[in-house]
Amino acid sequence: MKKNTGSKHTAARIVLWILVILIAVPILFLAVPHTVVVAGGSSHILDLTYDGEEITGGLPDEKADCILILGAGVWGDSPSPMLRERLETGAALYRAGAAEKILVTGDNGSVDYNEVQVMEDYLAEELGVPRKDIVRDHAGFSTYESMYRAKEIFCVESAVVVTQKYHLFRAVYIAQRLGIRACGADAEKTAYSGKEGREIRECLARIKDFYYCILKPLPKYLGEKIPISG
Repeated sequence: MKKNTGSKHTAARIVLWILVILIAVPILFLAVPHTVVVAGGSSHILDLTYDGEEITGGLPDEKADCILILGAGVWGDSPSPMLRERLETGAALYRAGAAEKILVTGDNGSVDYNEVQVMEDYLAEELGVPRKDIVRDHAGFSTYESMYRAKEIFCVESAVVVTQKYHLFRAVYIAQRLGIRACGADAEKTAYSGKEGREIRECLARIKDFYYCILKPLPKYLGEKIPISG
């Protein structure tokens, strides 16, 4: 009887260890990357004094190589409301002297869809940024690819990254991990519907890009270097 009881205890311990492993592995490979990305990005977000039109304080002490505006959806020839906020914040940073160049990066994966041209046109025609100071990256199909190409194609060493805050942690984290001295500017001025869905997708993207920053896969397109300095 004692021998049989000992076998039962051994089996119970094995089952317990299996359960511990099944719980610990998802925490290690999912929760930890998410936490690391948020913590790493949040330490580099600027505390700007911004009234929605002009930035009067909170800028870095030194000019960056560029203000890097990440793409979002466009509606025909017009930026979506979220993208418009990014462009307006980027233009305000430009006027405040944060950098002398703006790098717009987004999806131009087909002839009929060109985020970066819409972004440039809005900056130039609506916000008064000279076109000579706007550089377009037509192959910024993801946040990771945008940052990778900013470093490798456009030779960006330092940047002020512009997007909404939920996205900013990951964007700045990726930039830092790829060798760009980056800080982030929160473009969010409006509460949009669908926040919960965006947060879920962003959590998954943080986990993916944590591992991308370790493995460093090549983006879909590279090419010759085009220094942001011209």
